[in-house]
Amino acid sequence: MEVGLCATCKHSRTVKGARSVFWMCERSRTDPSFPLYPRLPVIRCRGYETDPSKQPPPA
Repeated sequence: MEVGLCATCKHSRTVKGARSVFWMCERSRTDPSFPLYPRLPVIRCRGYETDPSKQPPPA
């Protein structure tokens, strides 16, 4: 699945369900204009900040 910017954003984290993985936006906790679980793939986001510890998926 294509995730987009969330894959390398410092405000995202994954939430694992029984058969699914969801990407949660931590910015939604302090700013209600950000969705808790954004529609993927995210190709533009005004809150995006790169997390150097997260590597983009191999192409």
